[in-house]
Amino acid sequence: MSAKARGALLCVLGATGDLTHRKLVPAVAGLRRAGLIDGPLPIVGFARQQLDDESFRQRLRETVEGDGADEVIAQTVYVPGDMRRAEDYVALARRLEQVEAEHGPFAGRLYYLAAPPSTYTDIFRNLGKADLQKEQGGFRRIVVEKPFGHDLESARALNRELLSVFREDQVFRIDHYLGKETVQNILVLRFANGIFEPLWNRRYVDHVQISVAESIGVEHRGKYYEEAGALRDMMQNHLLQLLTLIAMEPPVAFDADQVHNEKVKVLRAIRLPAPSDVSRVTVRGQYGPGEVAGKAVPGYRDEPDVRPDSQQETFVALKLQIENWRWADVPFYLRTGKRLNRRASEISVQFQRAPQRLFPRETRLQPNVLRLRIQPDEGMTLSVGAKVPGMRIELRDVDMAFDYGTFGKPRTEAYERLLYDALTGDSTLFTRRDEVEAAWQVVDTIEAGWRQEEIGPDSYPAGSSGPEAADELLHHDGRRWHLR
Repeated sequence: MSAKARGALLCVLGATGDLTHRKLVPAVAGLRRAGLIDGPLPIVGFARQQLDDESFRQRLRETVEGDGADEVIAQTVYVPGDMRRAEDYVALARRLEQVEAEHGPFAGRLYYLAAPPSTYTDIFRNLGKADLQKEQGGFRRIVVEKPFGHDLESARALNRELLSVFREDQVFRIDHYLGKETVQNILVLRFANGIFEPLWNRRYVDHVQISVAESIGVEHRGKYYEEAGALRDMMQNHLLQLLTLIAMEPPVAFDADQVHNEKVKVLRAIRLPAPSDVSRVTVRGQYGPGEVAGKAVPGYRDEPDVRPDSQQETFVALKLQIENWRWADVPFYLRTGKRLNRRASEISVQFQRAPQRLFPRETRLQPNVLRLRIQPDEGMTLSVGAKVPGMRIELRDVDMAFDYGTFGKPRTEAYERLLYDALTGDSTLFTRRDEVEAAWQVVDTIEAGWRQEEIGPDSYPAGSSGPEAADELLHHDGRRWHLR
């Protein structure tokens, strides 16, 4: 992020929700503070609540903190309207034109969907009916939050609706994980360093682990989670996106289309298990009562808006195989869960053991592992074997560590980076239509196997590392999870 984004008009549909207060307004303030916006960037909020400009601004002031937030809030205006009613978009269009006349000229408009996914189809259609997608006097782009559909069929239908109004190059399907520094650094680590890429294949890599652990429960999202579950909520987007970045081939150029092309190839190369094999390569879990950070917490079935006999999973672990020349026979273990013993996201690339045992105490050494920490402390470590000082030949594992604090620069928040890229038209860190659909095909295959084989979730106590079956998934292959 070196060049400045030209000033634009940000229209947030569903502006009274939590996302606007927690992420979007602070992201705009952060970009302003960093000097990355050249020109005005006013926000036009659109939602059902009957508010005027000042009452909406006051709500933002009560919840948004940080340097520069007051300036952003002062330029925010509000349009009340029902996102399902086409006629309400006439008033929205009129207000957008007024703001452009007052603060412009702008490079274009960015529509941001912070609304419930159930309203997406209506929003697409109504934006089209009001001609708000037409590029008159600048670009027109739309950012769509996850979840994008709830299965392959619904994702395809949603894409058809969206692309009947906007072109693919106007669409930015957002996954905030891709805005994190460590995730962006995966491509740099692999393709800008001559020591890693020659080893990044089945000859030298034993297996790969991707873990996203959360210590919180479903909070107030019980109703949503009853519809989604961990597989759809986290695996379909976050973890499979991380897998594509780790496994993709080098693109012929570092531009959005070439990167997306290679990611799609990875997703299409994943071996889809037969229903009878799903129980062998997957684990479903659901948290029960337990203790987190010394505090007793309820089980999933005791959470608000959750059925008392719910069979929805809050934990899932997968063993995936990528059938191509680079990764044949190298397992990729993915897992994610709620109410675990820690909050952490990490990718571990474990290399093959050294072929010879030259040293008498070498059995104490573990294989070399490259660990990429995505959160909470972004950085990386490479474990290597070293000799302990002294007369004897004694070996020990040590870590070569790097932390992003080394640069002495403040970290860019994920939403700041992604909002900046949407304003500048760079879709590299967003997901393309065929990526979304290929990821859903993997998820749909697993869910179909669970249904056919009647595989329910194993219970695990809140505050643990998950169900024992997840450990057995790796123990069966003579391996163990690195993140405990």
